[in-house]
Amino acid sequence: MRRRIWGAATVLALLTGIAPVASAEATTGHGPRPLPLERLFDNRAVSDDARPADADFDGSGGSLSARDLTAAGWTPGRTLAVDGSRLSWPRTAPGDDDNVRADGQSVRVRGRGDALAFLVAGTGGEATGTGTVRYRDGSRGTYRLTAPDWRTGPPATKSVALPHINTPGGQLAQQARLYVVTVPLVRGREVASVDLPRDPGAADLHVFALSVRARTKGWTGTWSASTAGYTTVGPWTDRTVRLVVHTSTGGPRVRIRLDNTFAAAPVRIGGATVAVQGAGAEAASEPRRLTFRGSAGTEIPAGAQAFSDPLAFDVPADANLLVSFHLPGPVTTAPVHSQAIQRSYVSTPGDHAAESSATAYTSTITNWPLLTGVDVSGGPGSVVLLGDSITDGVKSTQDANHRWPNVLATRLLNQSEVPRYGVLNQGISANRVVADRYSGDGVSTDTGGVSALHRLDRDVLAQTSARTVVVFEGVNDVRWGASADQVIAGLREIADRAHARGLRAVAATIAPCEGESLCTVAADAERRAVNAYLRDNGDYDAVLDFDAVLRDPARPARILPAYDSGDHLHPGDAGLAALAESVDLRLLAR
Repeated sequence: MRRRIWGAATVLALLTGIAPVASAEATTGHGPRPLPLERLFDNRAVSDDARPADADFDGSGGSLSARDLTAAGWTPGRTLAVDGSRLSWPRTAPGDDDNVRADGQSVRVRGRGDALAFLVAGTGGEATGTGTVRYRDGSRGTYRLTAPDWRTGPPATKSVALPHINTPGGQLAQQARLYVVTVPLVRGREVASVDLPRDPGAADLHVFALSVRARTKGWTGTWSASTAGYTTVGPWTDRTVRLVVHTSTGGPRVRIRLDNTFAAAPVRIGGATVAVQGAGAEAASEPRRLTFRGSAGTEIPAGAQAFSDPLAFDVPADANLLVSFHLPGPVTTAPVHSQAIQRSYVSTPGDHAAESSATAYTSTITNWPLLTGVDVSGGPGSVVLLGDSITDGVKSTQDANHRWPNVLATRLLNQSEVPRYGVLNQGISANRVVADRYSGDGVSTDTGGVSALHRLDRDVLAQTSARTVVVFEGVNDVRWGASADQVIAGLREIADRAHARGLRAVAATIAPCEGESLCTVAADAERRAVNAYLRDNGDYDAVLDFDAVLRDPARPARILPAYDSGDHLHPGDAGLAALAESVDLRLLAR
């Protein structure tokens, strides 16, 4: 048995990009012949609750509960869509071999994409190692993979948390966590096989599934929202939720994305539709039925997501859509985007998704539960705006679509100098670069989201046809005591990880906020230090000087009064428009 040393909880697994290395060795060359991952399983992680001794995941008799996995929707052979990747939970019975302890095994994996996705966990502590990707053209590259510990790893980046650990002495009420971790691939090259990392030593790195995350072809993101927390809702039983969302670009086909991020249990979607908004909850014409892998509805496992099938539907640019879905229920908690700055609707009992009339929609909500994306076919791809409340649109006029991302999208539509990208708003009110507001685990009233670093893969790198990311964060970090050096390190990591996936990275300077209670002289000094770094460094491909746009020339530490919403932190409609109008659109193009 390998020696174990239990480690402390760690933050997000840091990944290094794959560097292509010329190689005369064929992908089937010297060394073991690649085999499907399931042929290499050598460890038992899952036990029946009545027979816990049938599995020994960690070398000390600990294992995952088959009952808990079933309750989360992670059933044997189930395909799990997580952060744009499709992975299958092992098709094995409790007590059978169901994972590989990484030690250089050669795994047969095929496909082209932007990343490898691993479903992993460490035992004995966080496990890190370096492996090899072999491409069909004979080249190869290295990758570095980190698997957080299954008991002490960070909740902010987990894919699922199970409430118990099985042991020979009885079940423990302690969490077991599993993670989907991605590492970048060389653009355009077809993967032939993957060599897992060698035995990391003190800890074991367990791999349950592995796949190539395919690049999105033929789709452009037109609208998105980040999951900001996991909160109480409703409660809803046999209700239809009708959400109002605003498109950036248009197209002849549509699909939606629903995410059950941070959840502990599956959620059932009975049926869903899309329509152009008329007035309020009324559709301008008959809503069109969406399907999910050919079925009217779908069940989304805890921590997973679901895309609807493509639907021929003329999506207009710069317009409001109604996305309606029936929740047979009961639904008492859900992942939400808290600051929609938009009224949406909930019906009386029944499936009212296909109704044009607003009659059944008698209640309003001001958040977006479950829905995280709307895509249209065609188009040049998307610009992703990673931000906090200013990007989220806090203090802009409700129901008016006056967020600066909306104004930017309109500018892109009305020009021909650069591609007419879709604009994806990934702003979260109260969000920070380097610290989590929401822990990433359990039901919470805090919807400030996990940190930009912890949500980068889900909210940027996995977004539909992302081409460029614009990062406009940091004011909440310095307001709550983070140093400029900490923020700079986080921003530098974001740029490095975006570049490793082939994205153009643009940063915006932090806006002034003198007069707001937490914007002290000390906080402003840290803000100015971060801005000095952004203006002078070469880590980003371009910098937008939003500080210069918003500040009062007479008092540079505060927002110009004409742009101030009144709280001295958030610009109002005029200030948000000024931000969008200041952007040189050429800086967004790859």
